[in-house]
Amino acid sequence: MNAIEIKNLSFSYDGQKDVIKNISLSIPKGSYTTIVGQNGSGKSTIAKLIIGLLGAKSGEIHVMGKELNEESVYDVRSHIGIVFQNPDNQFIGSTVADDIAFGLENHCVPQENMQAIIEDVASRVGMQDFLNSEPTKLSGGQKQRVAIAGILAMEPDIIIFDESTSMLDPQGKASINKQIRELHKEKQVTILSITHDMEEVAQSEHVVVLNEGNVVLEGTPMEIFKQEKLLKQMKLDIPFALEFSKKLTKEHITNECVCTLEEVVNQLCQLKSTI
Repeated sequence: MNAIEIKNLSFSYDGQKDVIKNISLSIPKGSYTTIVGQNGSGKSTIAKLIIGLLGAKSGEIHVMGKELNEESVYDVRSHIGIVFQNPDNQFIGSTVADDIAFGLENHCVPQENMQAIIEDVASRVGMQDFLNSEPTKLSGGQKQRVAIAGILAMEPDIIIFDESTSMLDPQGKASINKQIRELHKEKQVTILSITHDMEEVAQSEHVVVLNEGNVVLEGTPMEIFKQEKLLKQMKLDIPFALEFSKKLTKEHITNECVCTLEEVVNQLCQLKSTI
C-alpha cells in the first residue's frame, strides 16, 4: 500500500499557467522520500495540495487509501503532520509544553495522559529541558525540534517536512536531518521531505525530481545522481560526499562510488583494515 498516491494532478493559481502539470507519483508507505527541485518547480505546492490547503484543478490524491475531497479532507489530515519552513507560524502555546499539548487537546487526549506524552516526545527531540520556555525565544533549530515534537505527539502515519531546514545554519541542518532519519528508523513513519538540501536527498530512500511542474526523474538517490548532466541543467548539484567519492574511485583508492559521507568513511575504514 502506498501512503500517498497522486494521479494526473494539475494545479494553477488563479487560473494562470499550470504550476503542477498532470503529474502522477507514489510515495511508498514507510518510506523516506524527498522531493527536490529549483525554486518555482512546484515542490511546496504539492505539499499544500496533499493536505488540502489548495484544491486541485484536476486529478486525484489518495492518502492511506482514501481519496482527498471536501468530505474527506479532515479525515485525511488526521493521518498527516506537517512541519513548515518557518516554525513560528505553527506556535500556539505560551510555553513549549503548552504548544505540544495543543494538538493533543484537539485530538481529545485525556488530560491525565498528556504529561507523559509531552515529556516523551520532548525527550525524543532533545527538548525536555525547555518545556517551560517560550517557543519564540528559542533558536531556529530548537524551534524546529518543538514543531517536530508537536507532530510526534499526534502520531500521524505521514510527516511532511516543507523546506524545514532551509533557514538553519549547517550545524542546525545536520542536526534536524539526523533527527528525521532517526524518526524514520525508530517509528517507521512515512517521511516526505521537500528540500533543496542534496545531502538530505542522499540520505533518503526514494527521490522525486520536479522541474517546472513536471516529474522529470524518480528513483533511488544514486539513480538520480547518475543523471548529473540533467541535474546541472536544472541547477541542482550532486552532494559533496559523492563528488569526493568519485575522486577516490578515479584514483583507484576505492572501487565504488557512494553518495553519503557515512558511506565514504566506511569505505576508507575498510580500506585501512586491509592494509
